[in-house]
Amino acid sequence: MDTIIFATHNAHKLEEVGKILSPLNIKVLGGDDCNLPEVEETGETFEENALIKAIAGVKALGKPVLAEDAGLSIEGLGGAPGVYSARFASAHGGYPETFKYINEQLSSGKSRDAFYTSIMVLAYSEDEYYVFKGYMHGKIALEPSGTNGFGYDPIFIPNGFNTTLGHIEEIVKNKISHRAQSIKQVYEFLKNKKGE
Repeated sequence: MDTIIFATHNAHKLEEVGKILSPLNIKVLGGDDCNLPEVEETGETFEENALIKAIAGVKALGKPVLAEDAGLSIEGLGGAPGVYSARFASAHGGYPETFKYINEQLSSGKSRDAFYTSIMVLAYSEDEYYVFKGYMHGKIALEPSGTNGFGYDPIFIPNGFNTTLGHIEEIVKNKISHRAQSIKQVYEFLKNKKGE
């Protein structure tokens, strides 16, 4: 079995990626499994942050590392929180308080259109790395609902659905999510690489 290191300390993300890559007989280890230190995300884009984490991981471990940066962009908030999604939630006292803040900001009729972005970078060295991009479009719900998923999922209604990600089963989410889109591209890349 091949092993890939996913530079995350988020158990939800690790599980999601592990399930999607499992048919390739690839074991996915997280940052905690490898004592991978947290890296400061100083980039201004999702791609820059994912690359910072992937390259730092390769340098620390001398092995290929997969890294991701992801977030939610809301049209009525000028694209915020975007690349600062996790820090935005922390700054507003956690997700429940953040949901209230977002809805207060959108209550004046501002656009509720939103989209999730997931940028994955698979780095083999500082000079050899590959970028994969996934998106999921939808809108912000009037109030949070559902306990499935994590992060902003309880306030995000994907296009084509009438309920939030907080109500959508994991098996469905793992087919439609931004992370599913980017990791499927990683899956195809690794599958082709195995077949070389």
